[in-house]
Amino acid sequence: MNTIRVLLADDQELIRQGVRKMLEIEDGIEVVGEAADGAEALRAAGRCHPDVALVDARMPRMNGVELITLLSARYPAVASIVLSTFDEDGYIFGALRGGAVGYLLKDCTPEELVDAIRRAGRGETVLASPIAARLVTEIRRSAAPVPPGALAEQERLSAREVQVAALIAIGSTNRQIADRLLITEGTVKNHVTSLLRKYRLRYRTQLALRLQEARRSGP
Repeated sequence: MNTIRVLLADDQELIRQGVRKMLEIEDGIEVVGEAADGAEALRAAGRCHPDVALVDARMPRMNGVELITLLSARYPAVASIVLSTFDEDGYIFGALRGGAVGYLLKDCTPEELVDAIRRAGRGETVLASPIAARLVTEIRRSAAPVPPGALAEQERLSAREVQVAALIAIGSTNRQIADRLLITEGTVKNHVTSLLRKYRLRYRTQLALRLQEARRSGP
C-alpha cells in the first residue's frame, strides 16, 4: 500500500499538532509538512511533494481558496481538502472552483477525517454532509436546463453525455442517473470520466459547478 503524504496548512499550531498526532498512528498516512499560512504552505508543497493538502479556509497572507487555486495550477497531483470551522458559501464554492476535492468542517470525527484523506488520495471527492447538501441546493437553484444543443456543439459531447451532463448539473447521483436513463452505474461512471476529460477537469464537484455555470449563461 502506497503511503499518502499529507501537508497541513492551518494558522493554529494547536490544530496542526492535534491532526499530526492523530494521523501519526494511522497506517499508510504520513504528515510530510506543516505551514501556518497559505504562502508558507505553497512553498512547502514544492519541497515535500504531498499527495493531499489539508487546508484551513482562513489563514494570514494567503487564504485557503487562494492557496488551493495556486496548488491546483502548480501542483495538479495534490488533492486539496478544506478543513475549517467556516461554512460560508464564498469559501465553499471558491475552494471547489479552485480545485479542492473536498470540504470538511472541524467538528468532523477523527474517523471521518482519516477516511477523507484516504479517499482523496484515491482521487475521490469528499464533502461533509451539510456541504454536499448545500452544493446540491445551489446546483438545483437555477431552473433552466443545460442547453443540450449548444453544449454538445461547444464541447463535442455525445447525445448520451449531454443527458448525463444535464442530470449531473441538477445534483443527481450516479444511481439516479442510471435509473433515469435505464443504464448501469458502470456506464454512468464511464460517461462521467469522459465528461471530466472533455471539460479538462479532475473532480465531479468541479464538473457540477462548471455545468451549473453553463446553465446560467445559456439561452
